[in-house]
Amino acid sequence: MAAFSLIRRLLGKKTDTLDDSSIPSFFQKKAEQQGYTLSAGQTRAIAAMARETRHLLAGQPTRSLYLHGPVGRGKSWLLDGFFQALPVVNKQRVHFHDFFAALHRGMFQHREYDDALAVTLDELLTGCQVLCFDEFHVHDIGDAMLITRLFKALFHRGVLVLVTSNYAPQGLLPNPLYHERFKPVIDLIAARMDVLEVSSPQDFRSLAQAHSTQRFTRGHYLWPGDSAQREAFDLPAADCPPQSLTVGNRQLVCRRQHLRSIAFSFNDLCQQLTAVMDYLLLCQDFDHWIIDGLPYLADCPIAVQQRFINLVDVLYDRDKYLILIGDRPLAELLAGQAIDLARTASRLGQLQHANPQPLPDPVS
Repeated sequence: MAAFSLIRRLLGKKTDTLDDSSIPSFFQKKAEQQGYTLSAGQTRAIAAMARETRHLLAGQPTRSLYLHGPVGRGKSWLLDGFFQALPVVNKQRVHFHDFFAALHRGMFQHREYDDALAVTLDELLTGCQVLCFDEFHVHDIGDAMLITRLFKALFHRGVLVLVTSNYAPQGLLPNPLYHERFKPVIDLIAARMDVLEVSSPQDFRSLAQAHSTQRFTRGHYLWPGDSAQREAFDLPAADCPPQSLTVGNRQLVCRRQHLRSIAFSFNDLCQQLTAVMDYLLLCQDFDHWIIDGLPYLADCPIAVQQRFINLVDVLYDRDKYLILIGDRPLAELLAGQAIDLARTASRLGQLQHANPQPLPDPVS
């Protein structure tokens, strides 16, 4: 649990004294400062946040919120703003991958207990009044069963949950083999959460101002990855031999590592049986990433496509500098059948497709 505590953003830090009426004005000011115009869906979500903040501060029962919509429409922006403005101390902002990695790890550690989930939640959420849960999605039936238990436990504890997702509740776990088994949690969401669509004609990630503060968006997509590009960016050769790399209790391979920089081939990370936990552990040690040899994803098995999606999710959420290398334009290579590829394309679309520039010096 110690590792998970490091990723709790601002947990336990005091916020400025605000009441619920300050929530809309906070977002309006934030939008004006960043040059955004709030969409109708965002305005409705902000009003719901203000309402539930009022109930929370008054000690009244709260109703959790589920925000869904296409990629790049400001859902995470709303979640982060709500977390920042909310005038309570006992709050957590977590990402889907992080939380479930910690949940699985904790349940394994406490497997001797009759209710390992309850013991793990006691550790992860002690005193938590508000849980902001970003990038919620479900593709695995094992996670689906755990999510049902998790949501029941959160609502029983009276935690105000704010969820963002690219999917409406009915669109979660779309695999017809498993969807009906997930219906109880869909019904639970409908009963205990206000479901709000956040949509806009504009993909906010495509705007210039969205690139100003992120390390990820200063990264590059390079093609065709020729020798001139590699020399300009100080990249390893395409046929660079593998090096052994210890990650947690596992042995992986990379192509080069130096200080806070790491280089992999696509096959090193996505064709092998790697997992989200591997990417999270690597992010603790490396800030500058090179991923070489992006293939035409439609030719890859779904499991390989999903590993790549998960990898990009982690790098984006951890705000890592990324150089991604392929032999064709990015849009051509990102064809595939995995249902989350639209989110991946939106995120990778923020990388710079410019003439080669020197790679920033690694942080020592």
